[in-house]
Amino acid sequence: MSTTPLLQCMEVRKSFPKSDGGELLVLDGMNLELNPGQIVGLLGRSGSGKSTLLRLIAGLAEPSAGKISYLGEPVAGPAAGIAMVFQSFALFPWLTVYENVALGLEAQHMAKPEIRKRSLAAIDLIGLDGFESAYPRELSGGMRQRVGFARALVVHPNILLMDEPFSALDVLTAETLRTDFLDLWGEGRMPIKGVVLVTHNIEEAVLMCDRILVFGSNPGRILSEIKVALPQPRNRLDPSFRELVERIYVVMTARPADSPAVGRQERFPGLGIGSILPAVGTNLMSGLLEAVAAPPFSGTADLPKIASDLQMEIDDLFPVAETLQMLRFAELEGGDLKLTEDGMAFAAASVDERKRIFLRHLLSYVPLAAHIRRVLDERASHSARKSRFIDEIEDFMNEQAAENTLRAIVQWGRYAEAFAYDDVNAMFSLENPT
Repeated sequence: MSTTPLLQCMEVRKSFPKSDGGELLVLDGMNLELNPGQIVGLLGRSGSGKSTLLRLIAGLAEPSAGKISYLGEPVAGPAAGIAMVFQSFALFPWLTVYENVALGLEAQHMAKPEIRKRSLAAIDLIGLDGFESAYPRELSGGMRQRVGFARALVVHPNILLMDEPFSALDVLTAETLRTDFLDLWGEGRMPIKGVVLVTHNIEEAVLMCDRILVFGSNPGRILSEIKVALPQPRNRLDPSFRELVERIYVVMTARPADSPAVGRQERFPGLGIGSILPAVGTNLMSGLLEAVAAPPFSGTADLPKIASDLQMEIDDLFPVAETLQMLRFAELEGGDLKLTEDGMAFAAASVDERKRIFLRHLLSYVPLAAHIRRVLDERASHSARKSRFIDEIEDFMNEQAAENTLRAIVQWGRYAEAFAYDDVNAMFSLENPT
């Protein structure tokens, strides 16, 4: 087998212009190498730049700095040997299965007999023989995604890029399609030589990949590269499999090496008035606190275990866990979520007592909430327009992030009865304060 890398990304950087003349840095210092016979996973939460990197590799966008090469040649626009499978099925609804699959070959002006031969072979390979004349509306989600795979494979690419190809499917369908793909890959029946898989599912990454690049956010960067030496087919219940899953959770919840480590900052990362707040509702916080406080966890939960028990993926679990840490209801350490004394008290409290505990923590540990309450307290009218606070925090974040942050503050403030908000007039007030 050739030792020449199929793909190399060297110090790739990608930024987008902002309306204020600055730039939004999405990827920084990104290095990746894909060798023949490998499946490399890009694992991280939504917004960490994984899909952006995939678009750069595909030649659908250009890096702001750095270099991407395919078979030793710079990628300058879509490369003939690179194909992509998308999260959404992206099929043309007015074309049949056969016509959707054949479209890429027709664009290459291939002879009709060869188009028919390769299209039917791809449809058969991916398990859709007999559905050639069906339209997408007649197919289940899993079958439509199989068409997406056939359409990518029919052009005989060297590299297959997969952007969360199983995330739009139900659990059982996704597992079946994953297994079928790995069987075809293991048997060497697909024309591809290497795969780059974007996912936010930790178990999926360990199940499918030879190497996993764990992404951090703001900007997207590689936190760790993890080699998966487990033989295929892999067993989710194997202790070695579980150990790798646990290791990845530890990496993804670790405090950044350059963050403060003084006093309580070592346990609780700092938060400023300009911090972007996650859209996590109080019902989700309460539910996770109750689940971790109850047996068998009794206050300390292994993240992989609770994710499995509650059927939560990292994009669902991590924001809630991190919000509880921000509010000092829990600590994240070593892949575990441990409730603080107040976290345990909240889980056991009545509705009114929960509100009192939440109010105290909200005003103590979320500076923006404390700032809004202080402004309202100091004004004779005890009111202030939303735009007053939006203007302040837009010095630290873009317009959409500022809007989302205020939306989170409104929800938390209402729950704690720290302040009221009139959405029609976009006005904060102490109309119903505690």
